[in-house]
Amino acid sequence: MLARFKDLCLDAADAHALGGFWARILDANVVDTGDGDTRIDPRPARSSAESIWVNRVPEPRTVKTRVHLDLRLAEASPAALLAAGARLVREPDSETDWWVLADPEGNRFCGIPPGEGATGTGPFEMIVDSTDPAAQAAWWAGVVGGEVRDGDKGYATLVGAAGFPWDYWIFNAVPERKSVKNRMHWDVDLTDPEPTALIGAGARLLREPDDAVSWWILADPEGNEFCAFPPSPTD
Repeated sequence: MLARFKDLCLDAADAHALGGFWARILDANVVDTGDGDTRIDPRPARSSAESIWVNRVPEPRTVKTRVHLDLRLAEASPAALLAAGARLVREPDSETDWWVLADPEGNRFCGIPPGEGATGTGPFEMIVDSTDPAAQAAWWAGVVGGEVRDGDKGYATLVGAAGFPWDYWIFNAVPERKSVKNRMHWDVDLTDPEPTALIGAGARLLREPDDAVSWWILADPEGNEFCAFPPSPTD
């Protein structure tokens, strides 16, 4: 294991508005970080959930988001999400039993009917578009640990990854290759002081720490950007 999953980040034209939307639908707290960005923190009753950073960027969204969350709904319809500002993209049909929705900046996510004992709306899996799901899942398992399943069904599932806060990390087969920077990405905490082993395993270095950032920006074998943070002194 070379790293642990740390948290999730979402690009936004208006970080305060988008952060407010996600905080509303997840029943979470939105925190103004003081630099134009926001952070969505789970309430104490849902402390097992993960914070999501919403980062202001100058460029608009131009293509379908290749990374998205699936939310388990608290109710049998997405009415509360629509009232909070979500847009309906696709209803359940003969092929799917979930709703495809979009947030106020057009980032798509899925709303799954509630399961037994559901007490609130929240993420339970992260989906990453991929041209080779089995290879991507295997590569990330080599980075953050866990077990790869379902590699021959058009998608591959990684479960048990270190630090991963949700049930499933799914790499889903799509025909198109990544063409622009992802609007949603994840961060990892390194087990070593530098990402040498990660780069040796096939990650590509995009940016080193400098006066503006104290972490490395890398890309996985299919070009998905992620940030790598050095271990904290207490690790």
